[in-house]
Amino acid sequence: MEIFSYLGKYDYEQLVFCSDEASGLKAIIAIHDTTLGPALGGCRMWTYVREDDAILDALRLARGMTYKAAVSGLNLGGGKTVIMGNPKTDKSEALFRSLGRYIQGLSGRYITAEDVGTNVHDMDLIHTETDYVTGISQAYGSSGNPRQSLRLACFAGCRPRLRRHLARMTWRASASPFKVSAVSVCNLPDTSRKLVASSSWPTSTTIPFA
Repeated sequence: MEIFSYLGKYDYEQLVFCSDEASGLKAIIAIHDTTLGPALGGCRMWTYVREDDAILDALRLARGMTYKAAVSGLNLGGGKTVIMGNPKTDKSEALFRSLGRYIQGLSGRYITAEDVGTNVHDMDLIHTETDYVTGISQAYGSSGNPRQSLRLACFAGCRPRLRRHLARMTWRASASPFKVSAVSVCNLPDTSRKLVASSSWPTSTTIPFA
């Protein structure tokens, strides 16, 4: 992967490689754009096959966060952290505290949060070394796990989309399409899985819009 060419092509500001042999930390922090404010983006822990895969994941996710923040009208930019490791076996207090020191060293240019493979407890460990982390425990005055709000947002976003789709179909004015309509969840990441599991719906792969 030609890193500098990629950074230039998509106007990235910074790419940080974080390494700590003692804790086993191997992480990448990507900052895409801070025009609107400090870069915000979650910390993902994943078993990447190659280092190039981890770098590309951090870069593409950071760029996506720039657009998400801008579309949402937030005074934030886009960033992302990826940790190379197995979230089931490779976590430790030392690893996340080491990452927290790297984030602190960016002096507020980047704010992290939980993502795939990480949780509130991991963010609390990062918080011991830096204030530039959100989604930490409510005991620290933060919001805690943001995924419940995300699940509700996903559900709320699906309903008008389905309404618009059905409006194009030849339904009679008196019909009740939502009573017979369902959306299949083709992929079940943590957010979708818990959205389905927290409902009273009869199956784990179908979401009815009643």
